[in-house]
Amino acid sequence: MLTDTSRRAKLISCFAIVYLVWGSTYLVASIGVHALPPVLFGGIRFICAGLLLGAAALVMGSRFQLDATEWRHLVIVAIGSVLIPNSFTNWAMQHVASNQTAILNASAALWIALFATRGRRAHALDRRTLIGLVIGFAGAALILWPPGGKFAATHFDLQLLILLAVFVWSATTVYIRNVHSKLDLLAFSALQMLLGGVMMTGVGLAMGEAARWSWSRPGLAAMAYLTVASSCLAYTAFSWLARNTTPAMVGTYSYVNPAIAAVLGWWFLDEHLGAAQLMGVAIMFAGVALVSWPSREVKRLNEDAQRDPTTAG
Repeated sequence: MLTDTSRRAKLISCFAIVYLVWGSTYLVASIGVHALPPVLFGGIRFICAGLLLGAAALVMGSRFQLDATEWRHLVIVAIGSVLIPNSFTNWAMQHVASNQTAILNASAALWIALFATRGRRAHALDRRTLIGLVIGFAGAALILWPPGGKFAATHFDLQLLILLAVFVWSATTVYIRNVHSKLDLLAFSALQMLLGGVMMTGVGLAMGEAARWSWSRPGLAAMAYLTVASSCLAYTAFSWLARNTTPAMVGTYSYVNPAIAAVLGWWFLDEHLGAAQLMGVAIMFAGVALVSWPSREVKRLNEDAQRDPTTAG
């Protein structure tokens, strides 16, 4: 059982990992999908990540006891958190800028908070959370605002594809929160990534991407970073947060990550970041502060954890 201090420290550490690592993945993924076939790139990445996490789980004593219910949960989560979101996003990122992709992902915070008002662990939205979500989304909209105030109509279908990926990812995040699994967090994450990676690889092969594969050094370096830092480290931290904090707090990653991605895209890929975007970053962080201020929430979560030991992982 975690103490108040250790739980708070774990919350801060997990949020820092998710914010910083996933904020950088848009830049790295953009490099990867321009160097390697996008769906196959993602599939092999998740297979490797699943094998690494699975090995770590075995070393730490995890037991992979699977019945029909566990397999159903794993297949649903593999499709909803790996296959659909990553296939759609990787495909779209061949033409959509990394910072634009990150901004579109900001809508996840609203979807997660709204979906989570239903289900076994339903969590109502209080006034402060609603205000914080609205402020955060307004900041994200400013980051999205283009120079000169004129929106380009190019690749609009691909932007919708990214939004659909975010919708599916958000619904699956809430599903994970409400699911009772006999597997521990590490084992569950490993199997869902392995299954999702196999599915993505199968789709990529069916699309003929194997013929376009090359041993690109930038592409393989991007894959290595996404496998270890994003899929293994950050996703494990995110899964712990999904089970141990509120949906609104979990969703704040989708506000912070676009800010980090916008700066990195401007710095490394020459993607423009204007005055509106900088103002949006400041407003977005104000919204995040309202949603995720931890004092009372952490106290309530510890009380919940004492009543329900399955959430104290």
